[in-house]
Amino acid sequence: MVVLILGSPSDRSFAERITQALDGFGIPWQMRIASAHKTPRHLLEMLAQHEADPRPKVYITVAGRSNALSGMVDAQVAAPVIACPPYSEAFGGADVFSSLRTPSGVAPALVLEPENAALLAAKVLATADSALRARVQAAQAAQQRRIVAADAESHCP
Repeated sequence: MVVLILGSPSDRSFAERITQALDGFGIPWQMRIASAHKTPRHLLEMLAQHEADPRPKVYITVAGRSNALSGMVDAQVAAPVIACPPYSEAFGGADVFSSLRTPSGVAPALVLEPENAALLAAKVLATADSALRARVQAAQAAQQRRIVAADAESHCP
């Protein structure tokens, strides 16, 4: 299972790109909204509920500007955390720096493309799920076939 945690409702359209990719892999997901800055107690309660669920899981955090969400989630859970902050035109991408450096002992992965965040989550979960591993491999093979076909069409005989 993938738990998507959005920092605010305004992150929903960006996160939907992740959920579409997860759906393509057949991975169940839940979308939640909590702010490390504004609703820390709510976030901690939510994480405790998800951590009590014994199913394998990956967390994907979607929070822009100052991304404390991914670090706070990672510090509270044993499962992998993937930070996928939306790009902000207002800051010219500089807001991603809050996702690049985290304190010692806090190690969320940073993936900037939503579809790739879903792919990384799929690969992590596939380490314990052979059917999911086969779906990931099939998606990779399809991508490879598309590139080889494009190459065949691009050059003259």
